[in-house]
Amino acid sequence: MSSEKTVTEVARDLGVSPEGLRGWVEQAKVDRGEGPAGALTTAEREELVRLRRKVREQEATIDVRGKATAFFAQDKMR
Repeated sequence: MSSEKTVTEVARDLGVSPEGLRGWVEQAKVDRGEGPAGALTTAEREELVRLRRKVREQEATIDVRGKATAFFAQDKMR
């Protein structure tokens, strides 16, 4: 960010794609609070991934419990 080199030059020096480096630079700006309104920081993205995973796990648990309840309710009726 403080280099006089272009993104393409720095990317070449680091052995990464210019597009990837630009993405990292933009994400660094967001993480410092300098990004566009509504952009998620890295920490917020990680939390979102964790919470979505937790919701999927809880939905699966609820589904299994519902099926088990239905199974045992049918068994009682016999």
